[in-house]
Amino acid sequence: MELPTQTCASAPFDHAKADVILRSADGVEFRVFKLFLSLASPFFETLFGLPQAPDGTSDQEMKDGLAVIAVSEDSKTLDLFLRFCYPSTLAEDPSLDNLTEILSVLAAAKKYSLDLIEKKVCQALANPKVLEIDPLRSFAIARNARLKHETVTAARYNLRQPLIPALFAEINLITASDFLALLTYHKKCIISVQDLMKNLKWMTDHYVNTNGCGWLLSGTTYYNGNYCGCGQGTDRRFFPWGNAPVVWWTTYMQEVYELLQDSPSGDTVRTAADRTILKVRSANCSVCSGLVKEGMSEFSNLLALKIEEAVAPVCTLLYNTDKL
Repeated sequence: MELPTQTCASAPFDHAKADVILRSADGVEFRVFKLFLSLASPFFETLFGLPQAPDGTSDQEMKDGLAVIAVSEDSKTLDLFLRFCYPSTLAEDPSLDNLTEILSVLAAAKKYSLDLIEKKVCQALANPKVLEIDPLRSFAIARNARLKHETVTAARYNLRQPLIPALFAEINLITASDFLALLTYHKKCIISVQDLMKNLKWMTDHYVNTNGCGWLLSGTTYYNGNYCGCGQGTDRRFFPWGNAPVVWWTTYMQEVYELLQDSPSGDTVRTAADRTILKVRSANCSVCSGLVKEGMSEFSNLLALKIEEAVAPVCTLLYNTDKL
């Protein structure tokens, strides 16, 4: 098998006074200081503390008078975790906003007993920017690493996604039992929010009476001197105080009712509200176009809060279960 071409890493891992060389799996040589690695990692502290064989009696590869230690990590992973080992004045901590990088650095952190780095990687795994894009992949990585808090956080973010996900590469990191536990949690959360759509008492209690949300009941009526021609909804499931609301609110509630059967998250209802605001404004109703943003923003935030409250007990069960 042909060996990879050996090249030198970029600064700060090319220092002329370095006292050891780490060679990555793809042939990049990192000239580093034993002291920095020993302080960051008990593994390296033990490795560099081993007695050295007399010159000429060891099969240790040497280059420029320095021991060369081959590692299994590729150069990108090695560069990332070495930057965590070095003082910030020499190398800033890298920003981990890519799940592939997080997975590889986390594996290296565990392998080399880099506890501080593992904590920083965990923080990156719980980064909302990462979770919003790939909550399921984040779940798989966190679960594989037995990171309970990060596992639960990813499971909660995954409520924004459909119950049955598409195939993803990291699914091989978790067991069938892990995946079943995630699906069961998701399904229980779906069940927990159903009463919110069947009983609007939480809404009528909040607004007290129709005066608290006049925008909702404009329909085919005059409102502050302007006529609303949007029409009234006919779905009696969504008649707060027994009154017919404006039709676009009924349409919103019907949409949300279906969406929550798959994605029981506050984010689901807020996103649907944003779509409703755009549709209503594009219709140019003289009444609703000026009221919809304030009214729907308040209402969707209220509904999102009630959803989070409804799923919270399920999250508590998730924290306490041995399955996750």
